[in-house]
Amino acid sequence: MKEHYWKYSLIILIIGLGFLLFRQAQPFMNGILGGFTLFLLLRNFTYWLQTKINKSLAVWLVTIGTTLFILVPLSLFGWAIVNQLTGVHFDPQAVIKPTKEVVEIIKEHTGFDLLSEGNIKFAVAQASSLGQSVMSGVSDFVVNLFVSIMLLFFMLYGGAQMERYVSSLLPFKAENKREVLDKVQLIVRSNAIGIPLLAIIQGIISLGGYLLSGAPNPVLAACLTAFASIIPIVGTTLIWVPISIYFLLVGDWVSALILLAYGGIIIAQCDNLIRFLLQKKMANIHPLITIFGVVAGLPLFGFMGIIFGPLLVSLFLLFIDMFRTEYLLDDASRKE
Repeated sequence: MKEHYWKYSLIILIIGLGFLLFRQAQPFMNGILGGFTLFLLLRNFTYWLQTKINKSLAVWLVTIGTTLFILVPLSLFGWAIVNQLTGVHFDPQAVIKPTKEVVEIIKEHTGFDLLSEGNIKFAVAQASSLGQSVMSGVSDFVVNLFVSIMLLFFMLYGGAQMERYVSSLLPFKAENKREVLDKVQLIVRSNAIGIPLLAIIQGIISLGGYLLSGAPNPVLAACLTAFASIIPIVGTTLIWVPISIYFLLVGDWVSALILLAYGGIIIAQCDNLIRFLLQKKMANIHPLITIFGVVAGLPLFGFMGIIFGPLLVSLFLLFIDMFRTEYLLDDASRKE
């Protein structure tokens, strides 16, 4: 009885402290998951490099190289996009007149005044809140970037021991442990490589449509389309549809129809096709797993949910299959 008491008390303490630590680590979750993703991408190269030179030197070289050639350029690129967004210029007079006409039509048919005092106050409050969120997001990004670099260094330095320790904790048979660890590495690596690759392809494809239709600042619009491509279902429509609406508001029907046709026929269809091909090629993951995974992962992990959401769904299905194989099937069914 005393041993059972100690055992279950220890389990309760582990769960309770784990939950508390997880809650406190929420602001740094993107940095933690980003460091883990970089570790899985670079572990094999680092282990190979350690066979050629000193272990510590190899870890330092990989960490510094990752910071200088991957993380810093990505940060500068993101900062450039933000600067471009703040400098975007639309002709206000060309937009205000047709917008007022649309507002009057809505008010006439529905009785709802979009420009009422209450709506204007709400819009101003939301704009102020958005500005504060952007500033907070910039500071959080810097902190998470530092967390990623620091975590990457220590995981690369003690990666082999960490993997053996995690493997010893998994409540599975040896072959199932190997399958789980391989699954984690496969999905994280495929999403970490496939999602940016899809974004780059979609940005290039959409740039043709923005140039063809004469969209304002087509390069910026293509970059935003590339970022939007990571969002399942709606994806790139978050960018080219509002630009098409802008053309309609300013009375440029030709450009609006060109961009709507290009977006619906080429951008949207290429998004579905390329996403399906990349997923099948790199990890053989069903598209529904990715969709449900991203939807579930974004609230849990933030931006990194696009990688770790599908991982959760895949592991859930894998554990169900393990349970079915071990406990529900007879010996003859297992052999089949």
